[in-house]
Amino acid sequence: MVSTRNHPKNFPSPTLSPSKQYPSTDDTMGTPSPTKRSAASSTSSTSQWQHIPSRLTLIWLALSLPLVAWDTGYVLLRPHSMPGGSLHSPLWTPYALYGRVDYIYGFKAWEAHNGFTAAQGTLNVIESLGYAVYLWILLAYGRETAAGQKGKEVARVGVGLGWLGEGRVVSGRLAAWAVLVGFGTSLMTVSKTALYWLNEAFSGFDNIGHNSLVDLTFMWIIPNGLWLVFPSYMIYVFGQEVLDGLESASETKKRR
Repeated sequence: MVSTRNHPKNFPSPTLSPSKQYPSTDDTMGTPSPTKRSAASSTSSTSQWQHIPSRLTLIWLALSLPLVAWDTGYVLLRPHSMPGGSLHSPLWTPYALYGRVDYIYGFKAWEAHNGFTAAQGTLNVIESLGYAVYLWILLAYGRETAAGQKGKEVARVGVGLGWLGEGRVVSGRLAAWAVLVGFGTSLMTVSKTALYWLNEAFSGFDNIGHNSLVDLTFMWIIPNGLWLVFPSYMIYVFGQEVLDGLESASETKKRR
């Protein structure tokens, strides 16, 4: 028989599973100490599903939402916002050029009573409302990220975009709502933009085919392509969070 009386150190205590962790107690009183109590509460609070906004997502929304509002105003206020209209100058002066690049924004589509432009503008309003709800959840219900959390890197730039919710975290059901709204609205943006491109492709590029390759690239492809690239990134980011949440819920249900 091997004796263990002279073992050089105590055996390590068994590691409890996350679902069975208990707060430590003071040696004298048998109650959780203030320090250990806060650590235990911090551990329990992080068990909730949390959403920390992506820095790139917030930068894109800060840049794109004013541009979408500007574009939507031009579309829904035609013909007053078009060249010669009472509202054209100075706010929508650049559309005098863009209406010649893309006829869907010009007099050709307006005089032909082409409803695609106004239909797209109406969807812009719904899309912007979706993003506004997402940002409102961050600002109204988010709290500052703590050091060491997933959002530590985000929190470092919170001064620059603090008004957009940068450096904030939303927890629980509100986090699920934020991610759901962000994912659905981003998917709407990509679908709407893809329809815009496909409308040209299936009409023989009727509205943009008159442009040179250089003009088409810098005046149409690149500007409109941004509304495919960045919302697709947002779909990926929000989609990963949705999958993580579903996977976590599935594992919790299996343990029960």
